[in-house]
Amino acid sequence: MADALATIEQRKSVLYFASGLNRTGIENQSQLRVAINAAVRANLSIYTVDVRGLQALPPGGDASRASQFSSATFSGQTVQRQFDSTFSSQETLVTLASGTGGRAFLDTNDFHPAYTKMIEDTSMYYVLGYRSTNTAKDGRFRKITVTVKRRDVKVDNRHGYYAPADFQHSTKEDRDRQIQEQLASDLPNTDLPVYLSTGYFRLSDVRYFVPVSVVVPGAAIPFTRTGDEDRSTLDVAGVVRDKSQRPFGIIRDTVKLAVESAKDVKRKNVQYDTGFLLPPGDYSLKVVLRENQTGQTGSFETEVIVPNLKDAPLKISSVVASSQKQPARQRRENPLVRNGSELIPSVTHVFSRNQQLYLYFEVYDPATQTGREKSRNSIHMLTSAAFYKGDVKVYETPLAEATELNTRERHASAFELSVQLAQLQPGFYTCQVNVVDDVAGRFVFPRLAMLVR
Repeated sequence: MADALATIEQRKSVLYFASGLNRTGIENQSQLRVAINAAVRANLSIYTVDVRGLQALPPGGDASRASQFSSATFSGQTVQRQFDSTFSSQETLVTLASGTGGRAFLDTNDFHPAYTKMIEDTSMYYVLGYRSTNTAKDGRFRKITVTVKRRDVKVDNRHGYYAPADFQHSTKEDRDRQIQEQLASDLPNTDLPVYLSTGYFRLSDVRYFVPVSVVVPGAAIPFTRTGDEDRSTLDVAGVVRDKSQRPFGIIRDTVKLAVESAKDVKRKNVQYDTGFLLPPGDYSLKVVLRENQTGQTGSFETEVIVPNLKDAPLKISSVVASSQKQPARQRRENPLVRNGSELIPSVTHVFSRNQQLYLYFEVYDPATQTGREKSRNSIHMLTSAAFYKGDVKVYETPLAEATELNTRERHASAFELSVQLAQLQPGFYTCQVNVVDDVAGRFVFPRLAMLVR
């Protein structure tokens, strides 16, 4: 409201009716400070009115509460707690009013003085301005004192304002609020470049694992030298919601970077990998990243479609392209973790000729063969990867064959195709993965674009 009224010149006044405001933690104090500062900068005075009026506090409590059974009713502690609760809720109204140059009206059943005082204050006033010589952006409260020579005049003025704060002087609550505001904002922040990719793997008919990979160019991350290492930290926050905007999962993490030389990182990307367990459906995913030296943030928002493979003719996961593996961490139900190593998805699909390309995917519930010479679980899956430049196929991997399920917990046949990229000339390619269920006579040809340098 203060931001909306800031464009209107002269002093503005607002009557705020409430039945008290309770502060339950430091986060509420931070919000109160931000609200007061926004009103001060907008030249907006808030007049608060406690709509509960003049209250009587009977020792046994009023009819809105259950009867008291403890000895506190007879010792006076119950009444004292009622007074403390009322005072606490009124204190915030007083702080909001005095901090913005208004006035609080409490313990009265007559609201007329609130209107009268507001009209009097806005009918005649002086506007005083000055430019502070204190250029420190420390976010501290700067007190203002206004005095006049006439002793028969009482001066009502705002008590001060909060100085602007750079990121290094912001509090933990301010930083958390910045992240939450970015998650809730409809406008993306692009100060820090962020890229994101997702996929899907079936765990059961109603549960899918959705891997999420977030990338920040290393050149965009500032480092500070500490001892023998260059260090930096990134805050990562995200939320996945369904079409009704109900949250289905959150990300909240801090990534600590410590390297011997930041020059190596600045030539590469910094990647953060996580995942969600979701049922089939359409979702939106928003991720916000912030580097914690200058406070620059970046966001990325995308649609996530988890298909229902139950009725698909040939049930196949998304195809993950990668050129990197690392020792597996203890991450349960992640299909990208196999045989003690974890496949790191490539977000950009940009590879070098000296790298090895891995293409990983899973086929679920393949058709089984029958016959005297075939086992009950015998399958026949055929797959290969072909690389096209335009409409011309320039390379194809040898045919891979599977005759039995190798991932029985998901009733799937998992494939990992390996390609030595030195066999390809630099340029853009369309990679087509050919998947054939020879028993059922069904096939799919998922495609993905990539660049080989």
